Amino acid sequence: MNSEGRVSPETKSTIAGARLDYLDATRAFALLLGVVFHASLSFSPFFIGWAVQDVSTSPWVMDFFLVSHSFRMELFFLLAGFFSHGLLRRQGLGAFLHSRAVRLGVPFVAGWFLLRPLLMSGWIMGAASLRGDYHFWAGIRAGFATLKQLPAGIFTGSHLWFLYYLLLVTGLLLVVRFGAITATRAIGGEVGMNRWRSRLDACTGWLARSPWGLPLLVLPTAAAVWQMRFWGMDTPDQSLRPHLPVLAVYGGFFFLGWFFARHADAIAAFGRITVMRMLLLAGSIVATLKLAGIQADPGHPHFTAAHIAFVLSYTTMMWTLVMLTLGVFRKFCAQPRPVVRYLADSSYWMYLVHLPLVVWLQVAAAEWPWHWSLKLALVSIATIAIALLTYDLFVRSTIIGHVLNGRRRARAVVIR
Repeated sequence: MNSEGRVSPETKSTIAGARLDYLDATRAFALLLGVVFHASLSFSPFFIGWAVQDVSTSPWVMDFFLVSHSFRMELFFLLAGFFSHGLLRRQGLGAFLHSRAVRLGVPFVAGWFLLRPLLMSGWIMGAASLRGDYHFWAGIRAGFATLKQLPAGIFTGSHLWFLYYLLLVTGLLLVVRFGAITATRAIGGEVGMNRWRSRLDACTGWLARSPWGLPLLVLPTAAAVWQMRFWGMDTPDQSLRPHLPVLAVYGGFFFLGWFFARHADAIAAFGRITVMRMLLLAGSIVATLKLAGIQADPGHPHFTAAHIAFVLSYTTMMWTLVMLTLGVFRKFCAQPRPVVRYLADSSYWMYLVHLPLVVWLQVAAAEWPWHWSLKLALVSIATIAIALLTYDLFVRSTIIGHVLNGRRRARAVVIR
């Protein structure tokens, strides 16, 4: 209940057992931002190991890369923790484990065998285009031919790493939860359990509301980011061995989202929009972008100091972006909207299938004499449109939709 005596959307949702529409919309935004993020990579002003480099580039792309990469998956993991807690509470442990195996494990395994060859085909086409010309179907065949190299590199080298890490942090949370519950009951019984839950909720609420909450979140996150291979968040897509600093960051956001789900209004307080947070965001973005260039100059006289300052500004930017993004979506997407709900339902599928589409379109457009911003918009919009169409025709009302979203839904496009 807020200061005016009205019941908040979070409390209403908890009472009714319903989902919060703005959190679904926020999760869809985080995933769709990933589409634009990947679509931008071919427009980097220097070669970054991507499938292709466009003839039109811009340094603005690297600024967008740095800022968007700092928070989009962190936001996704926080919301994944929030929704996972509700799912466990509603379904029980057995059904929850089955749901995680089906909705995360099946797409990870099946998607890797289907999507990674398509993704590899994009790299093959990109290399061919740099030598002169490329052929689409020849690239597709060559992409699937890479499966002959198995078992070398199995389940690595694709954007589906996030499913693997979701499974890891979910399992880790359940182990910690079981150990805490068992130990607390052994020591204090049900009275001890209730006291522990009450204190946990009080701490979560304090963390969400206190001005000291942000620095208490930034400091341990900065310690983990300091351990990354590069300045900023690493992408752990090359090995099934857990990247411990990455696991710590994403696991921390997942755990926090889980705790927020226990406290009805905590996530709303956490995401409130304040002048101080906006000022912190602006300052941290400027500092991060200014300091980022020093990474390429290990001989800089203040290299270590710059790295420390970068990590602190980067993690401040990370947390304030997560907070303010939640606040913006709570302000503008609190009420149910059919279009937003449809995008939220389809966003998981769109993120799963987007990367091969992005790379194919980047390769096709690489030599066009258009401004990079027009091609970025074209690649992003075309990818989302194709992914949406395939979702509606082949996923939403089929067994695939049941696997990904828990149930089948009526299609929007009706073919007679």
